[in-house]
Amino acid sequence: MNDGKNEKIVLAHMPYWDPLVPPMGIATLKAYLEHFGYRVSTFDLNVHADFKASYKKYFEVFEKYIPERKRGNFYNIGHETLQNHLMAYINQTDESGYLELVKQLIDTIFFDDASEQQVLEHHDVIRGFYQKLEKYFVEIFDRENPSVIGITAFKSTLPAAMFTFRLAKERVPGIKTLMGGGIFADTMAIGSPNFDFFLEKSKDYIDKVMIGKGEEFFLKFLRNELPESQRVFTLKDFEGTPVEPAPNVLPDLSDMDLRHYPYVTASGSTSCPYKCSFCNSSIFYGEFKQKPVAQIVEYMSNMQDRYGSRTFFMTDALLNPIVTEFAEAIIQSERTFYYDAYFRVDEESCNVENTLLWRQGGFYRARLGVESGSQKILDLIGKGINVEQTKQTISGLAYAGIKPTAYIVIGHPGETEEDFQMTLDLLEEKQNDIWQAECIPFAYYYNGQPGGGQWKDKRKLLFSEKAKEMLIIRTWVVDEEPGREEVYNRVFRFSQHCRKLGIPNPYSFKEIYQADERWKILHKNAVPSLIELIDRDNVTHDRHAVKRLHFAHNRQRYDSDFGF
Repeated sequence: MNDGKNEKIVLAHMPYWDPLVPPMGIATLKAYLEHFGYRVSTFDLNVHADFKASYKKYFEVFEKYIPERKRGNFYNIGHETLQNHLMAYINQTDESGYLELVKQLIDTIFFDDASEQQVLEHHDVIRGFYQKLEKYFVEIFDRENPSVIGITAFKSTLPAAMFTFRLAKERVPGIKTLMGGGIFADTMAIGSPNFDFFLEKSKDYIDKVMIGKGEEFFLKFLRNELPESQRVFTLKDFEGTPVEPAPNVLPDLSDMDLRHYPYVTASGSTSCPYKCSFCNSSIFYGEFKQKPVAQIVEYMSNMQDRYGSRTFFMTDALLNPIVTEFAEAIIQSERTFYYDAYFRVDEESCNVENTLLWRQGGFYRARLGVESGSQKILDLIGKGINVEQTKQTISGLAYAGIKPTAYIVIGHPGETEEDFQMTLDLLEEKQNDIWQAECIPFAYYYNGQPGGGQWKDKRKLLFSEKAKEMLIIRTWVVDEEPGREEVYNRVFRFSQHCRKLGIPNPYSFKEIYQADERWKILHKNAVPSLIELIDRDNVTHDRHAVKRLHFAHNRQRYDSDFGF
């Protein structure tokens, strides 16, 4: 075993990321490296009170100035402005140009003319955020005196990561810096102009970039087994070369406050067997591979024994290939687990005998890529499903009490007003069987989407070429109907329609509680509320209460606001 006692490693997860699960990537890396004798500390800034306060203030400024009718899917689309603003702040060289860009960022998301006062108030929040971030890491660098810092980056966390890498190089002489993360799956995929520009801009303060699962890479780096001249590594670089076998260790969450998170993660597969036009999972993660279900259940049992976890978020692109076998294995284990997973509309989920089994086996929430209520759009996307299957899947899951979330893509190229209205009609028809409905505007990536080639000649930059020096990540849009303003208008209308129907889109724990209480009123087989499940002193065993309901079609209609 290599003696790594001379290395002190800091691993960090930055703001802002959806606080659904703790940063399992750095927790897994910590456990792996400590197995080989290295000293590792992990830091989760995403749920730190100071940074959460800045987030809250930023959106309070939106609420102050943006009319409610234009907020749409407020937090989802607001994140786009926030992450671009965070990036523009650290790369500005001309204050007037920077402030003008901030105004453009707001105007192109909310289609509301941002005032000078609003821009300045947002600027003050971002300035305060970076002051807090610098203070936080200066204290860490002084206390830990690390020789290596590794940061996992996503699009929304990249600005804080770049700022921290710069700070590390300034404050800690000789420190080595490494970056990985999901950002290389979409907005910064290899071969895109964004990727090349990022490498150029960050060459002075990010030493190595790892794309893909990084445990073996990190170990080789620490052992000086990587070419000094090579900066970017992918999994292909390790094909045919011996690596240290990954020890069978659990993620080390000891540095993290799990009270902030409703789930920990588990996975049953990698990649995705399907190739929807707008999704890049199959391209980024490669060949679809499935784990033995016994291995998954064993992992979940060990996590439950160590951390008390009974709620899991499955990181699979889709749970469908293993869901029945997985549920049966959990039932046989006599363990109580609940899991939230991405799921695909299919014939199996139209059968209530199947959904009842899955519910008994712990299936808690199904995140469905509904995408559209228009068959034409489903065919353009390449979903391979029909609208009637979507309806039956939603109802089949709801019948068993599993919570369906309907994810909708608004503004896929070629979507007409009639197509959009079909989506609204679908929501109205299935309103009592949908736990949550959330929409996102169609997003185009320069490369990495299976259907991207058809739009290659119609893409254009959202912001001017001059803005790339501040934004680093450029955004391309497809110059095809519906236009961007119409897409966001439909996003706003979608959100208003859901509110009218009483279909939630919860973000806070309070809103989730309210959505869960609504679900219990609507469905006799409803899964327990998330608040019940994360209360570790509350033991929930409701598996045997799940049954076929002969009166299911006479369920109470729930049309009112929450009223709690």
